[in-house]
Amino acid sequence: MDDGRRGTRPQKHLKDPTILLATWFGSGLLAVAPGTWGSLAALPFAWVMHALFGGTMLTLATGVVFVVGIWAANGYLRRFGGDDPGAIVIDEVAGMWLTLLPAAFIAPHAPDILTYGVAFVLFRLADIVKPWPASWADQNIKGGLGVMIDDIIAAIFSAAALTVYLVYLRG
Repeated sequence: MDDGRRGTRPQKHLKDPTILLATWFGSGLLAVAPGTWGSLAALPFAWVMHALFGGTMLTLATGVVFVVGIWAANGYLRRFGGDDPGAIVIDEVAGMWLTLLPAAFIAPHAPDILTYGVAFVLFRLADIVKPWPASWADQNIKGGLGVMIDDIIAAIFSAAALTVYLVYLRG
């Protein structure tokens, strides 16, 4: 994970808040499937917010992480370059939390592991497949906003699918 310019590695910069947040506390620096690790690392935070404070807190946190994510991704891109490096996973955090919003409002007092597992699978699929317009955003919007927005669009699809699951399929 060398930046090719300065011979530095993101792991050496985790004291920098932009790198720490862009990689979601280093989870994006894991060698295989960083987006999956970033999505998994988002789940405990969502669980605590959902259990203790409900959907309103998760909604606010999702918005804050989206805005902070643009800033952190821009800082990472300035330092290491690239268009959307795999190590940046704060976009997966915002997307995962957005996907979980229906669970926080439809089942506001009881987060459950099965619903979180379904949400995780739905978001990872949407993030990988990138249904239009997420695919368009991924190709055409650059910088920190570009890093974040395709995952938010994919999360809208996965949140809709999670809503169907919660309303019609969950027992």
